Amino acid sequence: MEKTTHDSLLYTVALSLIPKIGPGIYKNIISYSGSAKQFFALSKGKIQKIPGVGAKLSEVLHSKDTYLKEASQILEEAHRNGVKVISYLDKEFPQRLKSFSDSPVLLFTRGEADLNPARTIGIVGTRNATAYGKAVTAKIVEDLAEYKPTIISGLAYGIDIEAHRAALQSNLPTLGILGTPINKVYPAHHFQIAQTMMKSGGLVSEYRIGSALNPNNFPQRNRIIAGLSDALIVVEAAKKGGALITAEIAYSYNKEVFAVPGNLQSLYSEGCNNLIRTMKAGIYMGSKEIEEALSWEKEGSEITKKAVHMDWDQFDEVEKSILQMLVQERELEIDQLSWKTNIPLSTLASKLLNLEFQGFLKALPGKKFQLIGSSKK
Repeated sequence: MEKTTHDSLLYTVALSLIPKIGPGIYKNIISYSGSAKQFFALSKGKIQKIPGVGAKLSEVLHSKDTYLKEASQILEEAHRNGVKVISYLDKEFPQRLKSFSDSPVLLFTRGEADLNPARTIGIVGTRNATAYGKAVTAKIVEDLAEYKPTIISGLAYGIDIEAHRAALQSNLPTLGILGTPINKVYPAHHFQIAQTMMKSGGLVSEYRIGSALNPNNFPQRNRIIAGLSDALIVVEAAKKGGALITAEIAYSYNKEVFAVPGNLQSLYSEGCNNLIRTMKAGIYMGSKEIEEALSWEKEGSEITKKAVHMDWDQFDEVEKSILQMLVQERELEIDQLSWKTNIPLSTLASKLLNLEFQGFLKALPGKKFQLIGSSKK
């Protein structure tokens, strides 16, 4: 790691250690200061002008060396344990999380995970899965395998671990989002499957090595599962529980949410049936639901082939940049597209509208856009 990169990450981690700086204030600080390192170089008066930062918080300058020392220890510990530390300012950071104000500012990861895969599906449910729930989970993953999504869940007992197992059986990458420090697999019974997951997927946590175990971390991590998922499927859920929390968050994020309908007399179908009744989730009947909701095409489809062979001379440079990025990524949210192409949102919005009118791309739910590869004659 180059010194400048290490220094940048060192200060980024140090800033995250300051008490009472949540994701919102943290991002305000970076936006105002330009970087975490520059924040620590500001005068006390300038720090107090940052939105959300008061006089008391400005006193952190007196403890700068303490925070930097602790940050250095965190990075050294991560390196020794094969843990990667990723800041929300890094290109590797999940772009799907960047549009949510409460997303983490740091992630700790293990394994070979691609945090920005083309397609993702979250699968969650009760820890007390029935035989029906386990069978349905396996069937969902098996049916979705031809679309090659990354399967995301929480490594918990029940539906979560069945989703991870099914992904491995279908040779799909799978991400386990932890509510524990990155080096602590919970439950410990799932340690071996977590090790297998890391060969093509991995583990993700916002909690560093050595941080305290806290039961509140588990519902907190659910926002990461929701944010990373293009669509979330709830297989079985009681009236209350973590799966419903994840579904509610996904719904608030304007994600596609599906629930598997179940027996009206089953305790672990009550939550799913209620999501459907309140129209916070669609009824999951098969992979066609996902294909239609997300406008997914199977690999080698005619749409993809047409897109690659378009006449690029008909587009200006900005349009080419947009379309070429969509050829690579298949579909992107407008914020992701702006970030990846370095096109300002104001310019991008008008170009996208023009390309949509001409029939080169289509708008999808969640402010996403997808290339459709042929113009209207």
